Amino acid sequence: MKKLKLMLGIIVVVFISMFIVKDKILKDEEPTGAAQFASSQDVKTDSQKKNHSNSIADNILLVNKTNELSKDYMPKDITKVNIEFVPEATEEEKQMAGEPAKAVEDLVRQANEEGIQFLGSSAYRSYETQQDTYTRRVNSQGQEKADAYVAKPGHSEHQSGLCIDLTNPERWFVGSTKEAIWLAENAHKFGFIIRYPKGKEDITGTAYEPWHIRYVGKDVAEEIYSKGLTLEEYLQNK
Repeated sequence: MKKLKLMLGIIVVVFISMFIVKDKILKDEEPTGAAQFASSQDVKTDSQKKNHSNSIADNILLVNKTNELSKDYMPKDITKVNIEFVPEATEEEKQMAGEPAKAVEDLVRQANEEGIQFLGSSAYRSYETQQDTYTRRVNSQGQEKADAYVAKPGHSEHQSGLCIDLTNPERWFVGSTKEAIWLAENAHKFGFIIRYPKGKEDITGTAYEPWHIRYVGKDVAEEIYSKGLTLEEYLQNK
């Protein structure tokens, strides 16, 4: 009888010990599991922040000879720009994405107040329109000149709806004109940059165009302007 009680006692002790050990193991593992969960949440948050920062309303979209837009790409909230355009501008070319459209209206209004007059020449152009433009330039001036001044379809910023070509009443918009000088010195105040600056052709892959401004938002435009960067250089450092 004593032996039976002793055996039962041993069994009870063993079961209790097993329970205590199991409970301790679970408790010891719990912080690790919590830490892993927190870590996964941190990674997810960082990823979300990164994705958000890379899509800033598409204003930092890079379009050039090596970065293209799809054939069916269409800018968001496309709207007619309320400024005067040259007579030959098509209705399509008088459009931009909503935010840049408002910004260029403000820019032109401010310029007018300072005695500088701008006319819109060309803003949005669809993939198909760019194809026609490029083909005509190749046929009239040859492949080399066409590639220097006209982007191939899918590689034109005009398809993004974020840029516009401006001109002056004389239709002679070179870097030394008062309009070009004013634009170079003030575009960033409205969120625009001179997309293809002089002396940076090897970086942008495009000849100097003092008339072509690209919307990137005021903060980015200010940084690019103050540091003398191209959009390619700005994005390379991010």
